[in-house]
Amino acid sequence: MSEAGRQVALLRGINVGGKNKLPMKELAAMFTEAGCQDVRTYLQSGNVVFQATNTLASRAPSLVTGAISKRFGFDVPILTRTASEISEVVSSHPFLQREPALERPSATQPLHVVFLARRPTANRIAALEPERSPPDRFLVRGREIFLCCPKGLARTRLTNAYFDSKLATTTTVRRWKTVLQLLEWTTGA
Repeated sequence: MSEAGRQVALLRGINVGGKNKLPMKELAAMFTEAGCQDVRTYLQSGNVVFQATNTLASRAPSLVTGAISKRFGFDVPILTRTASEISEVVSSHPFLQREPALERPSATQPLHVVFLARRPTANRIAALEPERSPPDRFLVRGREIFLCCPKGLARTRLTNAYFDSKLATTTTVRRWKTVLQLLEWTTGA
């Protein structure tokens, strides 16, 4: 299977605070049972890199969501991105471009990416409150929101629930370090 078939699945809300426990070994097996190949998981928070045809890649999230629901009894949103989409996210983080000092690994801790299931409308983006959680900043681009949260993600008011309701979509957040690792696994970069 070609590298173009590499995909990333981002599960929301598993293994957080002792809720929705899902062993990564079993999650990987569910992707394999759905027909995916070369399945790897990263961390316990539901990051899966796999290879699949375009047709299978579009069906795999619903197949795995169904398997999780049947086996563990809870529903988990799964968002996907291709290797090239992850590469684009990494190359275009606006806060890295504006503040080169953030390129040092220890300085990137405030950086996160919020992945969205659907691209929001311009009206919904305009309804977001830029000063909702100072000094935190965000920028919506396509199906991602780039975050810079200097006091940490746990202290921000820019939450999944806020973005879900304001943008009428489903979101999941990843630390910048995680996004970089997913890029490495999908492209070998």
